Amino acid sequence: MDDEPLARERLRQLLADQPEIELVGECADGREAVDTIQKQSPDLIFLDIQMPELDGFAVLEAIKTEPMPVIVFVTEFVSTKSFE
Repeated sequence: MDDEPLARERLRQLLADQPEIELVGECADGREAVDTIQKQSPDLIFLDIQMPELDGFAVLEAIKTEPMPVIVFVTEFVSTKSFE
């Protein structure tokens, strides 16, 4: 679940070569993610940390699925801070 279409496309490309993974949903914001997760009950979720409506942590608090799916947090946040 990621609000950036290019990031979602890249994840789809990376997962396409994995025959044991079936894509069952894709969402553009946190509220849509909660609804989709509750309806689909996926085993694995790639979840963006920063999304419109609800961030990734709020999505985790809102879902009520058992067992809890495996969560992989993804982000395309890039810091401009120098580490020199």
